[in-house]
Formats: sequence, structure tokens, C-alpha cells
Amino acid sequence: MKLQKPKGTADILPDESAKWQYIEEIARAVFTDYNFRELRTPMFENYELFKRATGETSDIVTKEMYDFEDKGGRHIALRPEGTASAVRAYIENKLYAPEVLKPVKIFYEGSMFRYERPQSGRLREFHQFGVECLGVKNPAVDVEVIAMAQSFFTQIGISGVTLHLNSLGDMESRKAYRQALVDYLTPFEEQLSEDSRRRLHENPLRVLDSKETEDKKIVKDAPSILDYLSDESASYFSNVRSQLETLNIPYVIDTNMVRGLDYYNDTIFEFIVDLKGQELTVCAGGRYDGLVEYFDGPATPAFGFGLGIERLLLIAETQDVYFLPEEGLDAFIAVMGDKASVEATKLTEALRTQAYRVERDFSGRKLTAQFKTATKLEAEVIITLGDDEVETKQVTVKHNRTRQEIKTSLTALYKSFDHILERFDEEY
Repeated sequence: MKLQKPKGTADILPDESAKWQYIEEIARAVFTDYNFRELRTPMFENYELFKRATGETSDIVTKEMYDFEDKGGRHIALRPEGTASAVRAYIENKLYAPEVLKPVKIFYEGSMFRYERPQSGRLREFHQFGVECLGVKNPAVDVEVIAMAQSFFTQIGISGVTLHLNSLGDMESRKAYRQALVDYLTPFEEQLSEDSRRRLHENPLRVLDSKETEDKKIVKDAPSILDYLSDESASYFSNVRSQLETLNIPYVIDTNMVRGLDYYNDTIFEFIVDLKGQELTVCAGGRYDGLVEYFDGPATPAFGFGLGIERLLLIAETQDVYFLPEEGLDAFIAVMGDKASVEATKLTEALRTQAYRVERDFSGRKLTAQFKTATKLEAEVIITLGDDEVETKQVTVKHNRTRQEIKTSLTALYKSFDHILERFDEEY
């Protein structure tokens, strides 16, 4: 049997991993600037958590969930999204307690799993950044989180990102709109796709989000949810828009955007990029004020988003975004001889203890081959260490770019490699 990775997964090889690390570093820096702190939750949870959070009629539950019974007979699911786990952790660890500062601002990164047809930018195991802000309902919270996502794209160097904005209103608004939408769609029921005919009776708002051509034509003239917002929800949405405009963050109102999860209310948004003529959502989220209470926690307003890392990398590659190259080595130790090999082990560890990136030769090849390896590894200097150098305690350190050489002692290298490198600056 030929062993291969499971369908819909990917190996992230070292050269590609360097790009991931670069993006992760920027994300953590941006999120930390906004005072968000990292949360880490399990990769799997009780199935009921995701079933209840995403909605029994959602595609995630009905089609995409990776769930199984473990050896203890427990119904377990691999997480398909991060918000439910974050809310569970918020409740279980009593982050709502009076002594905890509000809002509670958290971010996370990790694997998510959905069983769907693999395609470019969409895998069965995919990775997301997630952000959640819990404990305060204020239009300024919505705007700050959206602005943070915008800032992240700017710092990565992604361009052409358009903010799509909508409001789902409160329960009163959604109830009125749901009936209006059903009344509009019912005469077209036989023309809808199979999935949309099912959704019409289970969750009609999801018909608006259909990607099927026949459905798109029908919903194009559907009533707008903005016409059914309660006075309170309309005022809230107006305030969000006003503050976005104050920050000069452009947006388009997209009344057919509803998001795929049942727990959203009021502000929802997506950041969309045109990728070779196709719209690709790279970041999406919104407000979910009832989810904590739904899981038997206290009433807790919340706002957040998920951001797909694979999609971000796909966009970056298409736009030729420059990623900082991985740093080369500080030093490479070329080794010739058995005694030298023992000394090289000691010297390598000593220089690493001084916080330098160091590699040594293990192959016993000719020096010219070792020097080529040092160049490929972008080593700043090469230390040549043979049995004679071990006997005399004197070594040659060569700057790999300028080809200038310095004679020094092993004792000096062990004592302070800083001073050796400084001599290159002083002498050359």
C-alpha cells in the first residue's frame, strides 16, 4: 500500500512554512497592538457543541462535520470553526466573572475540519486565525475588530480587499424579514436548486447565500433585510457605518450576505478579494449576542471573525506579495577529521548558547563542497576546523560575502563570538 496524505489535506514544507511563520508573526503583532490575547482550545469537542452552535440545519452539521464515536462511546467532532470552542472556554473558565476586565479580547489560530470537495483555497483540513471580543455591545467594538482585520491586510501587503457589510438585525427584525422572504421565494420554489428548496422551509435566509446560478437570479430581486430592521437595529447599523466612514474604511452594502452560521445578529461582514475574476472571501464574521446565553452562560454580547490562512496565502501568491526571506545562518563550521568532529560538536553548541544560528558539516566531504553548502545556507561566516586547528587551538574565520579572513583562537570563539564578528566590521 502506497502511503499518502488524506484527500483534502496538505503538507506544509519548510520553504512554505517560512511564509506561514511570517504571516503568523504579523497577525500576532497586529492583534496584540489591539490588546487581544491568545487562546488555545482542543482540536476536537463534543459533537453537541458544534451542532447547537452552528444550527442543526446548517451545511456544516448536515454535510460537512467530521464526527465519530470514540472508544468511550462519546460523540466527538473535529472543530469546523473556532467561535463555538472559544465560547465554551469562556463559559467553562468563567471569563465572565466580575473581576475579569471587559471586554474579553481573545485570538486563536489552528486547524479546522470540514468534509467538502477539495479545491483551490478550500481544503478539508484548513487553518484559520480567529478573533472574539466578548462582554460589550457597542458599535465601536464592531468597527475596531473590522479595522484590525483591515490593518492586518495592509501590513501583509494584500491589496484589492473590499469590505462587504450587512445587518441581520435583532430577533424582531429577523422574524419579520423571514416571513417576507418566504412570501417572496415561495412562488419560485420549483425553480430553486435542491438545497435551496430545503432551506426555504428550514432556514430561508440561507437561500440568499446560495452560489447556484438559478438561485442567484431569483434572489437578485428579493426584499432587503435592511427594510425590516427595528428602530434599534437600524440605529446601531447606522452608527457602525458612520464610524467606519470616520476611519476612512470604504465598504459596500451587501443585503444578500447572511453568513453560513445561525448565531449571528446585527452587524455581519466579509472581506472579499477578486481573484482572477472570481470573488474569494478571505475574512468574515459579525456579532453574535445570544450564543453565550444559549450555552447556559450569562447574557454576553460578542463580536468576532475568522480568517482563512490558505486563502490568504493564495491571494498573496497571486498578487506577488513579497515575503521576507528566512534569515540565513550566522556561522557554518567546516569540519575535516575525527578530532575536529568532536571539537565541532562542542563549538556548535557553544555558539548556539550565545544565541547564534549555527550549522556544522556532518558528511566529511571535501572543503570545497562544504563551502558550497555554507553559501546555500547563506551563512555569514565560515569557521574551518580540522585536526590541525584542534592541536594548535587556532582557527580561520572567513566572511562568506567579502571573503576576508580573520585568524583567532578557539578560546576566543568560546568566550565571545560577538567580538569576532565585530572585528570584521572594524577591519573591513
